[in-house]
Formats: sequence, C-alpha cells, structure tokens
Amino acid sequence: MLLALEQARKAAAAGEVPVGAVVVLDGTVVGTGFNQPISTNDPTAHAEIMALRAAGAAVSNYRLTGSTMYVTVEPCLMCVGAMVHARVGLVVYGASEPKAGAIESMTRAHELSGLNHRLTAEGGVLANESRELLQAFFQTRRAVARNANSNEPPDSD
Repeated sequence: MLLALEQARKAAAAGEVPVGAVVVLDGTVVGTGFNQPISTNDPTAHAEIMALRAAGAAVSNYRLTGSTMYVTVEPCLMCVGAMVHARVGLVVYGASEPKAGAIESMTRAHELSGLNHRLTAEGGVLANESRELLQAFFQTRRAVARNANSNEPPDSD
C-alpha cells in the first residue's frame, strides 16, 4: 500500500486527484498506476485501470488470476468491473469513497450474482494517509478557486 501512496502522490503532483494503485502477482509488483483522466482526456484513466494495463502488458495476459490490487481509495464501479474481468483475487484499499465507492459505500459490485468471477476486498488499510492526501488536494483546489474568484474585476454594466 505504501507503493500505492507513492503513486497517489505522483497524481497530485500532476494535478490529478491523488489516487494510486499497484498490482502484485506472485509476490512481484507487475503494474503501477495513478489517476490520469485530466491529463490524458480519458475518463477511463483511473489509477486502477492504469495499473491493470501495465500489469497485463508486463505479464502478456489480460488475466491476472490471483493478483492483488492495492489502491488508496475505494474503487468505483468501472474499476471493480475491470478487476473482475482481469480476475484479480483481492483488492486492498485505503479510504472509503462515500459517493462512488463500489465495494462497500455505494454498492457491493464485486458481489453481484451474475458475475463469473469473485474477488475479495479489504478496506481501511492506511486509510488515514490516503484520506489526508485527498483532503489536502481538494483543500488546495478550493483555495486556488477562491483566490481566482476574489481577483476577478467587478461586473460592469
């Protein structure tokens, strides 16, 4: 999870929401990723997707059976779906995501009855560190937005 936090810091440095992910297979890191939807203009460029893409390329197989995904924030519905298709065995995440989390918060997508693969989930690992990164990022963004708005010239009629 510490490597996932490093990836999240890379996202923050790039102006992206600080979420990082790492895929481990047979005890070896095979893929890392951080959020990049803004910089790539790609709504699917979440940290988990980037890590799955890197892992698939590294092992020359989109199926990552028995792998573990470490991610700093509870995955969304899209990312849970990708993990199911990749046959990830375990997802370990840090902070919960009350609005879009699809492991425990909004839904339990990994437990849907029609799925052809089941993954196990464990949340709350280094949750405080993950949450603090997110909070600091959004506090900074709000402060920048407030300053930009306060420096605007008054409307003229």
